[in-house]
Amino acid sequence: MTLRIGAEEEFHVVDVESGHLVPRGRAVLDRLDRPGFTTELQQSALESNSQVHHTLDDLYADLAGARRRLAAAASSLGLAVVAAGTVPLARISPRDVTEDDRYRHMADEYRKVADEQLICSAQVHVDVPDRDTAVRAMCLVSQWLAPLLALSASSPFWLGTDTGYASWRTMLWQRWPTAGPAGCHADAQDYDSAIEELIRSGVISDAGMVYHDVRPSAHQGTLELRICDACPRAETVVLVAGLFRALVRDACERLAHADGPVCDGRHEWLRGATWRAARSGLEGNLVDPATRRAAPAPEVLRRMRDRLRPALEASGDWDTVHALLEQALIDGSAAHRMRGAAAAEDLLAGVDLMADETRGGRAGRRTAPATRLPDAPVPTGDARPYRRRTAAGGTVG
Repeated sequence: MTLRIGAEEEFHVVDVESGHLVPRGRAVLDRLDRPGFTTELQQSALESNSQVHHTLDDLYADLAGARRRLAAAASSLGLAVVAAGTVPLARISPRDVTEDDRYRHMADEYRKVADEQLICSAQVHVDVPDRDTAVRAMCLVSQWLAPLLALSASSPFWLGTDTGYASWRTMLWQRWPTAGPAGCHADAQDYDSAIEELIRSGVISDAGMVYHDVRPSAHQGTLELRICDACPRAETVVLVAGLFRALVRDACERLAHADGPVCDGRHEWLRGATWRAARSGLEGNLVDPATRRAAPAPEVLRRMRDRLRPALEASGDWDTVHALLEQALIDGSAAHRMRGAAAAEDLLAGVDLMADETRGGRAGRRTAPATRLPDAPVPTGDARPYRRRTAAGGTVG
C-alpha cells in the first residue's frame, strides 16, 4: 500500500529593511507563475501547494523549489518570505484582509479573532483508501499529534514581545470555534452530519472552516494534518510528513485487522497535551501519548519514531526520518533558535535567521547525521542573513 503525500505551506511577507510584516502578498504573487501559489486571509501571507509525491526526497525537492521561487519574487520587491508560526514584528489592522467575499465575511463575523490571524501553518496530506477510513483513522492518530506540533514550534514572539510559548500561533488559532481535537466519529456519514450541523447553526459558513488538528480533506482522498506551525526549514516539514504518513499507515492497518473498537474514546486530555507542546516545544516536557504522563520531548519523539518503525520502513522512510529527527533534536526547535538570535542581538536578528532558513540557508546548523535528502537549495542572492549590521547595530545594504 503506497500512501502518497503532499504539503501546503504558508509564508509571512516581511519588509527586508525593517523586518516588519507587510500586506504585500499580492505583489509577490504577481511576480510568480501563479499555479501552486495563492492568497490567504491576511494580505501579509501567501500559501504554496506542493504536488503529490511518493517519496520524502521528492517532497523535499518540491518544497525547496517553491521556496526558491517565492524568495526570488519577494527579493525583487525589497521583501522576504518567512515560514514561521508568527513573526516578531507586526501590527493589527482590519484593513489588511484579502479582498475576497469569503474572507470579508470571516473578518466581519469573527472580528478580532480574524484580525489577529497573523499566523502561518504547515499542513500535510496523506492518501487514505476511502472517507470512512479517513474518519476512523483520524481518531487513532489524534493522540500523536502534539509531538508533531512540538517539532514545528516556531512562534515564540507576538507583536514584539516574547510570549513564553514555543508556539503562540497555537494559542491564537485555538480561538476559532472549530479548532482543536477532532473527536471520534463512527464513520464518514456521522462526521459529515456533525459538520452539517455546525454549518446549519451558523457557527461556521462552510466545511472549509473546520479547523480540527486533523481532518478528512473536503476535496481530496486524504487525511490532512493541521496542527503544525509553519516551519523555517523545509527539512522539518519533511520530517513531520514522514511521521504523519507512518501514523496514517499504522492506523489504516490497525483498522483493517481490528475485531472491535480500536479507540477508547477518551480525547479530553488532548487539548492539554497540545497546550504542553505549544508551551515547551522541544525544550521541555511533552505528554507521552503512550503513558499520558510528562516526559522530556526527545524521549517522547524517539519512542514515537521507534513505535512507528514498521510503518516507516514500509514507506521507505525510516533512514530519512531517523536522521532528520536526530538533527532536529540536536538543533532544537525553531522557537529556540529564534530566541537565541534575538537574545544575542535583537528581534530583527530573529527575523533574519528565519528568513535565511526559509530560503534554504544553513547558517547556525550543527553537525548532524547524514540523511537521504538532497543538499539544501543554494539560496538566491546573498547567502548571509538579508540584513547586514554595522558594529554599532545599524544596518547597511
